[in-house]
Amino acid sequence: MTSTIPTDKTASFAVNSAAVPMANAIRALAMDAVQKANSGHPGMPMGMAEIAVAFWSGHYRHNPANPKWANRDRFVLSNGHGSLLQYALLHLSGYDLTMEDLKNFRQLHSKTPGHPEIDVTPGVETTTGPLGQGLSNAVGMALAEKLLAEEFNKPDLAAVDHHTYAFVGDGCLMEGISHEACSLAGALRLSKLIVLYDDNGISIDGKVEGWFRDDTPKRFEAYGWNVIPAVDGHDVAAVSAAIAKAKLADKPTLICCKTVIGKGSPNLAGTDKIHGAALGDAEIAAVREAVSWPHVPFHVPAEVYAAWDAKASGAKREGEWNSLFDAYRKQYPQQAAELQRRIKGELPADFDKTVAAYIADCTGKKETIATRKASQNAIQAYAQALPEFLGGSADLTGSNLTNWKESKAVRAQQWGNHINYGVREFGMSAIMNGIALHGGYLPFGATFLTFSDYSRNALRMAALMKLRSIFVFTHDSIGLGEDGPTHQSVEHVSSLRLIPHLDNWRPCDTVESAVAWEQAIKRKDGPSTLIFSRQNLPFQQRNDAQIANIRRGGYILRETPNAKAILIATGSEIELAIKAADALALKGVPVRVVSMPCTDVFDRQDAAYKASVLQRGVPRIAIEAGVTSFWYKYVGLEGAVVGIDSFGESAPAGALFKHFGFTTENVVAQVQLVLA
Repeated sequence: MTSTIPTDKTASFAVNSAAVPMANAIRALAMDAVQKANSGHPGMPMGMAEIAVAFWSGHYRHNPANPKWANRDRFVLSNGHGSLLQYALLHLSGYDLTMEDLKNFRQLHSKTPGHPEIDVTPGVETTTGPLGQGLSNAVGMALAEKLLAEEFNKPDLAAVDHHTYAFVGDGCLMEGISHEACSLAGALRLSKLIVLYDDNGISIDGKVEGWFRDDTPKRFEAYGWNVIPAVDGHDVAAVSAAIAKAKLADKPTLICCKTVIGKGSPNLAGTDKIHGAALGDAEIAAVREAVSWPHVPFHVPAEVYAAWDAKASGAKREGEWNSLFDAYRKQYPQQAAELQRRIKGELPADFDKTVAAYIADCTGKKETIATRKASQNAIQAYAQALPEFLGGSADLTGSNLTNWKESKAVRAQQWGNHINYGVREFGMSAIMNGIALHGGYLPFGATFLTFSDYSRNALRMAALMKLRSIFVFTHDSIGLGEDGPTHQSVEHVSSLRLIPHLDNWRPCDTVESAVAWEQAIKRKDGPSTLIFSRQNLPFQQRNDAQIANIRRGGYILRETPNAKAILIATGSEIELAIKAADALALKGVPVRVVSMPCTDVFDRQDAAYKASVLQRGVPRIAIEAGVTSFWYKYVGLEGAVVGIDSFGESAPAGALFKHFGFTTENVVAQVQLVLA
């Protein structure tokens, strides 16, 4: 007897005899690929196979021929260790992922890495691995969809209209970031976010009941979610009905699916033994017999491929949307062009003019202000040309200064372009990554630099994925003052510079702050951090050539003929370098001052330019209110670093800089020692 699964109007799927082999194809491919690689996690794909059948065949709006279709549903496998579930689904439904790719699971340069990665496997929306971050990315994707829909949709034409789905496991929900992100998702009523929870009660260490006893449904109800509890995760019809119900909710939905990890394995199902290890030849043979899958490894019958094939339905769905968007374009040509520009990540044609005008304004005003205020001024100027700006702060807006005059707070029933993330630094950063992945907005969010530690894993993932996320960090050193060592960043700037593909800008005044923002906005191949001071910093005079060279990460700010030493500094310490250069000049010691607002960008310059800034054979002294070890790559063992290799103290900023040796006298003394 056949029962029809409730689906959306563009999809249909019948629960019949095809559902069983469709699920078993996933089980077989998962256990065969892990066995061949002798590495991987077969238990989750085997346990979530029926959930995947219900979702992927009955509800997921996608097109295998165009994984980047703008109005596709977004799917995130947050429990990314079960990557073979996604790889099997992509392969079976018609994406450019071959059986040979599955056979090369976890091998060098394969399209099937150990955890899903964007720009490696077609159809993968985000790189997942660190548990909970995929779920948080999904929150960001759903938020981007909601805001774009509110901004662009018309009563008669919905140009933006799709769901975000995430599969999660116990580990995702144990991670603290799940609380941060899901709490905010509930507050903002992200109704097109649907999360399917693989409640199998097993993690690497065994049965989670010994250390994870949360009442998960009540927890999510408390967040303001719609919760569908106690769904049989091995009942395709029940899962599909739950998804259909979730689509009708006016808030995000958690579907709790009770499953058996490694279902189909006679001897290992329901145990931690199948979580993250190959089954072995004998158990694989037993699974084949138990689930009536007599086929050799990596073989899928034609009729199963036919049941999974989504190419025709995907082309139809995209074609229908293209027709809708053509109608939208005819009625609303300006909005259509703007939406397309933003989805593509292109900047407005006049953005360079906006930047040039603002930098000229900064140069004319010569303001002495904190760079956090200089940052806000840059945001104010650039926001006029960037409707895609989506700012925010982790409960520190009045200190981080990430809002601007025309900014509007995002609320559940109100479109906005500035997000109050609350005290959720990690969640904020991962949500920003999801927004960047979705497209349509350019996200930035802020906290104090010392709290970048809370965000660090999301920063790393942004760099790994080369996302266009902008992380604003203020109160950047002992210049924070009286709050003391818990809030004074010492090691943070140097540690952020260790993350590949992350550009870290620490500007010294209004002009460098303006350029730092410009470069972060224009960068399309990775994230940036913008690191700003609490205290006022003086304006530095420059010519046009010097301003242009700020964009190269490091440049000569003060030149002196026949310089005997080079002072390298960043941020607030530029003022000290200039004063020391003046004092040394009075002693007959000419020195060059190099401003290095972004070492990451400077390091990518050609050898000739770097040599022109850091002249060979001239001793170098670096000055930065942070740990010293990083700077020896520039000054060498024969140079010196004026820094701080201890934690700070609680005192006014001026007293702290003097206490830790950030004085003209000490810098002069260090230069003299190097030259002695």
